[in-house]
Parts: sequence; structure tokens; C-alpha cells
Amino acid sequence: MPIHPVTPHVATTPSHARPRFRTYATRAAVVATSTAAAAVLAVIPAGAQTPADATAAAPAASVQTTPAVDTAALLAAATAPAAPAAPVVADTRIAQVAVSAPAAAPAPTAASAARTTAVALALSKVGSPYRWGATGPSAFDCSGLVNWAFGKAGIDVPRTSRALSQTGTPVSRDQLQPGDLVFFYSPVSHVGIYIGDGQMVHASTSGKPVAVASIDGRQYNSARRI
Repeated sequence: MPIHPVTPHVATTPSHARPRFRTYATRAAVVATSTAAAAVLAVIPAGAQTPADATAAAPAASVQTTPAVDTAALLAAATAPAAPAAPVVADTRIAQVAVSAPAAAPAPTAASAARTTAVALALSKVGSPYRWGATGPSAFDCSGLVNWAFGKAGIDVPRTSRALSQTGTPVSRDQLQPGDLVFFYSPVSHVGIYIGDGQMVHASTSGKPVAVASIDGRQYNSARRI
């Protein structure tokens, strides 16, 4: 009896079922890969970065560039002629104010201070009696009052009215100042001390005390400033 070889039975997949099988295999591979990646990420620290991540996170180094120097423009600016200066216009208003401003009053001198003192001293003797040849301090004649007041103020003056009329500097009537000496009659025989506003203090004559009077009440002669 003849022996027939036994052919093992191998299960095969029908050709019409092969595409579906490939799809299942692909899905299984994707699932396996995802599972493996999740397992790896689970053991990596949260703050760790991959080289790719580090490269992406690192800020780009700033690059500074030096602006180019325009040497031609600098040379042109250095060699260009200077612009003409603007004309200077003098402001004359200050000069006009300086010219129109009133001159400052001169500082008082020792002589003017002495004249002021002499006026005050003579006025302090108003009411004192007149006595010919008296020079104070309780009685006076005209030149005696002048001699006493100016002497107390620190200025020595002549004794008589005629000698006084030749002392100091002549002063016109419209330029009289307090302390100037005013003279009367011709030749000069009376003197008083001007006190301002057309008034003088003087020792008049016998029977009349030292008083303040107008310079218009007698024959005016001249004036002097000591």
C-alpha cells in the first residue's frame, strides 16, 4: 500500500482580509509606541529639558553694531565756512534810563554836617536876649550867635559880621541851603544863619531876643557857605 506524505496544514489569511489585518497591526504599533513614550516621560524630572528644548529656549545673543561713520560728511562740516554772525543791536533803553535818572544826592560832608549842627544850636537859643558884643551862652549879638553856634559845631569863624562876609564860598540867593550865612546892608553890618524856606535865625538888635525871621525883612546883601 503506497504511503502519501502528509502536508502540514498552515492557516492562511484570505487575500481579501489582508488589508484589514495591516490596519490592525499599525494601530497596535502606534499604541505600543505611545505607551513606551509615556513610560519614559514619567521618569524624567519635570524641569529637565531636552537639548532641542534648551536650544529653542535660549535667547538669541544680541549683536550690537557700530554705526558707520560718514567721514565725507564730517570733513565737509569741518571745512565749511563759518556762518556770518548775526548783527548785534545795541539796546539803548538802559542808557536812556541811566541818562534820565536823577543824580543821587551827594553824601554829606563833615562841613555840611557841621552847618546842620550849627543851625540846631542857634535855634536852641531862640528867646535869648540881645547884647552888643556878647558871644553867649546866655546873650548874643548877631555875629556873636554865629561865632558861638559854629564854634560848638567844630568850625572856627571870624568874630565880626564884616569879616564873616569874606569867609567861605559865595552863594547866590537862589542856591541857599540851611547853615549858609546871610548878610545885610552895605557895607555889611548884620548877619544871620539861613535855616531854609526863606527864613533865618539871628540876634536882631537891642531889646529884641534871638528869633526866627524872613530874609526879606532887611536889605539883603550876599551869602556865604562856610
